Amino acid sequence: MASLICSPLKSSLSCGSSVRFPCFSSSEPASRLLVHNGIRCNLVEPLKLHNGKPCLPVINNESSLPSFLTSTHLQNSINKNDTRLRIFSGTANPALSQEIACYMGLELGKIKIKRFADGEIYVQLQESVRGCDVFLVQPTCPPANENLMELLIMIDACRRASAKNITAVIPYFGYARADRKTQGRESIAAKLVANLITEAGANRVLACDLHSGQSMGYFDIPVDHVYGQPVILDYLASKTICSDDLVVVSPDVGGVARARAFAKKLSDAPLAIVDKRRQAHNVAEVMNLIGDVKGKVAVMVDDMIDTAGTIAKGAALLHQEGAREVYACTTHAVFSPPAIERLSSGLFQEVIITNTIPVSEQNYFPQLTVLSVANLLGETIWRVHDDCSVSSIFQ
Repeated sequence: MASLICSPLKSSLSCGSSVRFPCFSSSEPASRLLVHNGIRCNLVEPLKLHNGKPCLPVINNESSLPSFLTSTHLQNSINKNDTRLRIFSGTANPALSQEIACYMGLELGKIKIKRFADGEIYVQLQESVRGCDVFLVQPTCPPANENLMELLIMIDACRRASAKNITAVIPYFGYARADRKTQGRESIAAKLVANLITEAGANRVLACDLHSGQSMGYFDIPVDHVYGQPVILDYLASKTICSDDLVVVSPDVGGVARARAFAKKLSDAPLAIVDKRRQAHNVAEVMNLIGDVKGKVAVMVDDMIDTAGTIAKGAALLHQEGAREVYACTTHAVFSPPAIERLSSGLFQEVIITNTIPVSEQNYFPQLTVLSVANLLGETIWRVHDDCSVSSIFQ
């Protein structure tokens, strides 16, 4: 059966009405459109989930995609030898890199990456990139130091191979939380990492859902900042949830702007805020709730889940205040222990994440849903390569 993916930037849940999208058989034309309560939907192949483990479909030129991710480059078959664009993958998230290349109709570039016995990293490009527009896909997820160093060496290898432009595609930017001094004699590691990437030879950075927008200013090179929000909104719009029952919840005061923007696109849902007091790193204590969630379906929105302490305590508070169901939505699933135990404890109806960080098989649980940002990143790469607007994707 085919599912419906809706363009979240143009959709809205009708007030007081339950939105339910019917399914059609895969034998119907892929280009068929459905208009329901003002929401225009395209039929595409769904993500197949089995006990929390996602099975991502292969994207081909005949697949129908949401309008905001429809690339003109998919209309024709692309010969890799006819383009000066090259995509290389690090070892941090090769599955996402392969999906991006599949969406773009390209093959991943050949690259040799290995570790010596003493832990040093060796990188060699296995094909010429002279005069090419090179994109290196490498999130700096755990182990952060290993993956960051690998990215720097990849950039250096491309620079020394005379690549025309080098773009570091960083779906998850590690050290982004160290973006300011909260106490005396602290480092600002986000600025340091930005300097390292710049000095290594990168000409541009493409990042997804930075912890704070100010991190873009730490780079002395152009930064294209994309958001995983449309992918999550698109998925939520396909669920049977009465718009009057929705409330978007920020797990802390610092995420209010993110939650407000999310709520505006989700039927302009009301907003609630969890007030927390952090006593130490990775330790959070919930104090009180600002807003009404009684009898509501609460959607908690954050940029990342690390140990899940903040979001789990917030969910417990929401249940105490009378919330009917609690959904957790985040772009980056860091999932440091004991995150899995907290998320699978029954507090959440569903935990919705993206694949900016690979989730190991032992970390899957029944409530987990993984959405792919490959199409979003692939379309952004095309636009950067063609010198087209990136922000228009989200308008």
